Amino acid sequence: MPAYAIIGGQWGDEGKGKVVDFLSEGAHIVARFSGGNNAGHTVVTDRGEFKFHLIPSGVLWPHVTGIIGNGVVVDPDALLEEISGLQAQSVDMSRLLVSDRAHVIMPYHVALDHLEEQARGEGAIGTTGKGIGPAYMDKAARVGIRMGDLLDEKGLLSSLGFILEQKNTLITRLYGGAPFSLEELYERCREWGRSLESFIRPAGPVLQEALAKKQRLLLEGAQGSMLDLDHGTYPYVTSSSSTIGGACTGLGISPKHIQEVIGIYKAYTTRVGSGALPTELKDEIGEAIRERAWEYGTTTGRPRRCGWFDAVAARYSATLNGMTSAVLTRLDVLDGFSPLKICVAYRLNGKVTDCFPGSASALEACEPVYEEFPGWDRPTAGARHISELPQGAVNFVRRIEELLGCPLSMVSTGPDREETIILKPIL
Repeated sequence: MPAYAIIGGQWGDEGKGKVVDFLSEGAHIVARFSGGNNAGHTVVTDRGEFKFHLIPSGVLWPHVTGIIGNGVVVDPDALLEEISGLQAQSVDMSRLLVSDRAHVIMPYHVALDHLEEQARGEGAIGTTGKGIGPAYMDKAARVGIRMGDLLDEKGLLSSLGFILEQKNTLITRLYGGAPFSLEELYERCREWGRSLESFIRPAGPVLQEALAKKQRLLLEGAQGSMLDLDHGTYPYVTSSSSTIGGACTGLGISPKHIQEVIGIYKAYTTRVGSGALPTELKDEIGEAIRERAWEYGTTTGRPRRCGWFDAVAARYSATLNGMTSAVLTRLDVLDGFSPLKICVAYRLNGKVTDCFPGSASALEACEPVYEEFPGWDRPTAGARHISELPQGAVNFVRRIEELLGCPLSMVSTGPDREETIILKPIL
């Protein structure tokens, strides 16, 4: 069987965790391909609520193997804490595999993340402070430590000595921070290696064998397309490829194996951190959406900025990723709001455009052009069939589908697995 990619279509936090968990019932492997523990997925089942940061959401199903791919950067302490937490909730972690090629987020990466943000002052990007960016910088500079290196104690000491001399110079002389001890850091790495040894191994052969056996693979994205390092709202982006290209490089599989690209979109728009958000609602409506949907980061707890659905950005990401279908989440959050709005174009420098701009300054200058829709008088929460939705909600959903330019396959009407409307089977 081919692979199916789950990609966030907005600025992240679209509800990918629920969708991955829902679809994992029909999958054999769920593989995470990008980002680090700056991501956060929440899944609600009849067993309770589960929060994921590094581990693929599909592992709640007993038949699924979870893989953390080479494109992910891993904080070993965060991973061990997440493993322990899931085991405490009776989730079998023996089916977890961590690629030996995934890079390690070291303590000096976290320190540099905070120091660099402080140095930017008012121009701060709004990172999560988890060390993600500095870890990817070292990966690109070819001075990173990989998960497999934690198992090679002799080679690790040599590499770490060279790297730490550079990092301590940077931390102390440029930022005035405290240096790290080589002995303490080396011992910490040895402890990580011993604790995670049973999980670390090559992921490529496992994925290739699964594809050869025609097993179903779900490729789980982190963050959203608008935060992609190349194609997002640069510089207010993440440090990895959160679009479909990242699925191939972050797991080592060929594009020919990806049969479906499923985009996940909220029925409204949110964003965490700095950067333009053309449809942002800085009023009581935005606050009401935030509180009703509890739009606070799973990882950081930071409040998310809320706005109306931005079809210009959404269509851009659908085209960029070649979305074969889309999933609309959190429709129930809009119950009771009237009128509702969808941004169908931007007004930029006196002209109306439906093209998404490439520069941060141009996006900042964009004014949304809205279509208005009447709200609906019956709740959508918990609906499991399109016929259960009020006509106003159906009209709203179908207009989003039309603007996206790809068919909707699912609509989520609540956090539970069962609160899902299937429009088109995916797996």
